[in-house]
Amino acid sequence: MTERFDFLVIGGGSGGMASARRAAAYGAKTALIETGRIGGTCVNVGCVPKKVMWNTAHVAEIMRHAPEYGFDFTPGEFHWATIKRARDAYIERLNDIYHRNLDVSDVTEITGTAVFKDPRTVIVNGQDYHSENILIATGGTPVVPDLPGAELGITSDGFFELESQPKRVVVIGGGYIAVEFAGVLAALGSEVTLLLRGEVFLRGFDATLRETLLEEMQNAGINILTCVHLARLAQDDAGQLTLVSQSGERMSGFDNAIWAVGRRPMTDGLHLDRAGVEIDPRGFIVTDGLQNTSVEGIYAVGDVTGRKALTPVAIAAGRRLADRVFGGQAEAHLDYETIPSVVFSHPPIGTVGLTEDEAHDMYGESAVKVYQSRFTNMFYAVTSHRSPTVVKLITAGEKDKVVGCHVIGDAADEIIQGFAVAVKMGAYKSDLDNTVAIHPTAAEELVTLR
Repeated sequence: MTERFDFLVIGGGSGGMASARRAAAYGAKTALIETGRIGGTCVNVGCVPKKVMWNTAHVAEIMRHAPEYGFDFTPGEFHWATIKRARDAYIERLNDIYHRNLDVSDVTEITGTAVFKDPRTVIVNGQDYHSENILIATGGTPVVPDLPGAELGITSDGFFELESQPKRVVVIGGGYIAVEFAGVLAALGSEVTLLLRGEVFLRGFDATLRETLLEEMQNAGINILTCVHLARLAQDDAGQLTLVSQSGERMSGFDNAIWAVGRRPMTDGLHLDRAGVEIDPRGFIVTDGLQNTSVEGIYAVGDVTGRKALTPVAIAAGRRLADRVFGGQAEAHLDYETIPSVVFSHPPIGTVGLTEDEAHDMYGESAVKVYQSRFTNMFYAVTSHRSPTVVKLITAGEKDKVVGCHVIGDAADEIIQGFAVAVKMGAYKSDLDNTVAIHPTAAEELVTLR
C-alpha cells in the first residue's frame, strides 16, 4: 500500500530539515527520509565538530600567550580523547534536538534509504511513498582519489573518528577543509605537512587573504609543499605512511594522511534516471534559480546541487522553496549573490562579495578602487608574537559602491557578518565612512580606511 504526502524530503541535513519544517508549518503533510545520523554533514562531521576543534586549538594558542599577560603557569599535556568525548556528546545532544524538532513540527521521520520508483514515488525499506513534491537534499561526501594505496588515508569524516592525535600528519588538498585541519593540528602540537596539487591554496579567495594566511601557516611551522602530483601511498610494517609523487619523490614517516581534495554529491543509489532528473558531468543535480530540477515537482537544495556548499545556504534555499511551494510566495527564492563565508583557519578569514580580480573583470580596472590596511591586533601589543590582521574593501563605480569586503585576523569570523549586511544592502564607501568607529577594535579599521 502506498503512503501519500504533500512533501517528501530525501535527506535529513540542514537544507532538508529546514525545508521540511517550514513546509509542515504551512500545513503540508510532510515526511523526511534519512539513512544516516540526523543533521547531515554539518552537525555530525562538518561545521559543528570542526568549530569545536577550532575552539580547542584557539585555547591552546591563548595559553601560549598567557605568561606574557601575567599568568604564571605551565600549560599541561593536551588530551585528545577528552575533547573527543565532549565533542561527541555535544553532537549526540544535537541529534536528539533535531529528532525532537521534527516531532514538534509534525514531520514524519522515516529511517532508511530512498530509491526513486518513478517521478512521484520513492521506495524506502520496501514501502512506497508518493508525493507531488519531492525535495532531494542528500548532500555530499568526501572524495578519495583513485590511486594505489589511497585507502590508507582518511577523509574529513575519518578525522572526527580519530581516537588519538596524530603526531606527524600530511593533509592533502588546497581548499578550506585542508587549511582548517592543518591549522588545528599544528596549533595542538602535531607536525603538519600541507600538500597542494597546484601553486596556491584557497583558489577563488582574494589573493591578499591567501598570501597572509600562507605567511602565518608557515610561521606556525606548517610545511607547505606545492605542485605535488601523487602517484601512490604505501605503509611500512610499523604503520608509517609514505607518499610517492609521479616524479618519484618520496615523503615518509607520517602517522596519518588526510584527504581533503573535494566532495562529490550523494546521489548514488537514488536511481535518478527513473525519475528523469538531470545531473551535470560531475554528478551534481542541475537546478534553476527556484531550486527546480529538470522534472516538475522535484527540487534539490544544498551540496547535492554543487552551488555554494555552505550550511546557511542550504537552510535558506530550503526554507524559501517551502515558502514558494506551500506558503503562497510565488517568487520566493534564494539570491546566490553576495553570500558571506568564513574559513576557520589560523587566523580566521571572513569574506563577502567580489575579490579584487573578480571586480576588475566585472567593472574594469579603472572603475575599481581598493582600500586596505594591515595592522597588528591589540591583543598582541604585550606579546612577542605579532599576528597580522588585514582588512580590505573593494569598491566600484563613481560612488564607490562596496562590492567586496575581506578580513583575515582575530575575530574575522565574527566581524564579517555585520559588514555582509552592508554589502548585501548595497552600501557605499561613504556609508562606512559616516559610521562611527568602535574603539579599540579590529572591526573599526573597516570604517576608517582611506
